[in-house]
Amino acid sequence: MSDAAADQRPMMALLIRLGAAFVLSIMLVFVKLVVESGVTLTETLFWRQLPTVPILLAWFAAHRRLHVLGSKRLKAHAGRAMTGLAGMFLNFGAVTLLPLAEATTFNFTTAIWAVVLSALILREPVGKRRWGAVALGFAGVIVIAQPGHSHVPPLGAAMALSAAFMIALISIQIRDLGRTEPPLTIVFWFAAFSLPLLAAAMPFVMTPHTAYQWSLLAGLGFFGLLGQFLLTAALKYGAVASVIVMDYSSLIWATLFGFWVFDRLPTQATWAGVPLIVGAGLIIAWREHRLALQRARVMVGE
Repeated sequence: MSDAAADQRPMMALLIRLGAAFVLSIMLVFVKLVVESGVTLTETLFWRQLPTVPILLAWFAAHRRLHVLGSKRLKAHAGRAMTGLAGMFLNFGAVTLLPLAEATTFNFTTAIWAVVLSALILREPVGKRRWGAVALGFAGVIVIAQPGHSHVPPLGAAMALSAAFMIALISIQIRDLGRTEPPLTIVFWFAAFSLPLLAAAMPFVMTPHTAYQWSLLAGLGFFGLLGQFLLTAALKYGAVASVIVMDYSSLIWATLFGFWVFDRLPTQATWAGVPLIVGAGLIIAWREHRLALQRARVMVGE
């Protein structure tokens, strides 16, 4: 699994990412219900991560493939786990403070943050089109957030935008790890490195739970694990700029779940800002696709 180029399957990657968007939308419903029931955010994160380690260990042992969990890149896994834990905390926190549709829309700024990261950290040249898309996307954020007189809590908006930034950084890390590591190995080490930190906080945050709360936590753990695997697998078989387009489908599910479960629909400001943010993401994805094609032609000598 060390040759990433040989594993590129664009259509499979798009379908997997589409499934990930649906599954993770369900997970966010469980997050919101769990925290609203009285479970702390830190404990919610712990129970989200806990099932991953024993389930994957059992699965690999049953298939006599425990060796797959071995890795020579534990430092990279540890770094991914720290950013992943921070991103999950911000993402879950935003979901508890914002309606589902608004939290999901702010997450769409991941593509915008990816451009900013590539320019500032990777020192990649960014042209007028992508900088224009960045400006368009942040204009959409301002339209939705309406600073000073909005239904969107400023703290929730800040957490959602910070979560999107972290997701952009995490996507780069996963893409790098995917060159040498199978998807389930990446998922396993994320949980293995983050669980001890969360477990250390449990004596201070854990409270007795009802059967209803335990059922919500079980659902959260299941859909979280499935979504994380699908998300990682998509990045194994396709480029970040290509598969991230499928994330926009999650707005459909967030709107439906927000109405069915929480009796909330997006406001007019949200609907006005969504096309700007989605449009910016599509421009960036299209431009990244064109640049990838250009790089491929150069590599084959055309």
